[in-house]
Amino acid sequence: MPDIDVGGVRLHYQRLGEARSATAVVFLHGLVMDNLASWYFTVAPAVAPFADVLLYDLRGHGRSGRPRHGYGVADHVADLRALLEGVGRRGPVYLVGNSFGGLLAVAFARAFPHLTAGLVLVDAHLGDDDFGGRMAATLSLRGDARDQAIAASFEHWLGRHSDRKRNRLAETAGALVEGTSLVADMAATPPLTPRELREVHAPVLALYGERSDLRARSERLLAGLPGARTVVLPGCTHSILWEATDAVREAVVGFTAPPRSLEVAPRSLELSP
Repeated sequence: MPDIDVGGVRLHYQRLGEARSATAVVFLHGLVMDNLASWYFTVAPAVAPFADVLLYDLRGHGRSGRPRHGYGVADHVADLRALLEGVGRRGPVYLVGNSFGGLLAVAFARAFPHLTAGLVLVDAHLGDDDFGGRMAATLSLRGDARDQAIAASFEHWLGRHSDRKRNRLAETAGALVEGTSLVADMAATPPLTPRELREVHAPVLALYGERSDLRARSERLLAGLPGARTVVLPGCTHSILWEATDAVREAVVGFTAPPRSLEVAPRSLELSP
């Protein structure tokens, strides 16, 4: 399985599709109880027939290295930039980010607009208001409170794994939260202002669950972004990647595929009012 060293941190990645394709799509997963497998078994294979697809475990997650320090958004952006350079991908890429992965996609698009073809935000945190403080508070939970929060946040993700794999994910999460600077780095994350968000000039497709606690706040922010379109998935919560996998898959394919690659147009999705 391929690994690459970026600034002294080993990142594990998987590459699907055709490396020489003009279309490149990078999938970014969420924090703590997530890794590249959440995209590998859902959406990425549907994109591989027409694109160079790159999936990787964020630092501290999955099979990537777990340094003690360096878990701020800027650190993750630097990792992504170095990974793209390391695998020889120098042109613009589509970024598809779930939850925290969406915030990482936005941050990368602001830092490297010339390398960003478009963004698909899957119930993404947008880093507004007290994002860092709220995230740090959730990650700082202990005992039963933490277990209940994890169960609620990752019910659909965990339900697809055996007890052994669930226990391994929980152990990894505990080591990441308690053995690294992740919580402190999240607490120190400055909020993303509407003006800063408007620095994203690439096209944006934002998918949110109808019952997600991020929806209302994110819709207000994205309304000020001329290149953004928001789609609301009925009945879903924050876990739309698992609750509406087919709809997310079709939306990502429809957004990233060259026109000639679409043999069947994705079915229409309910737009937010």
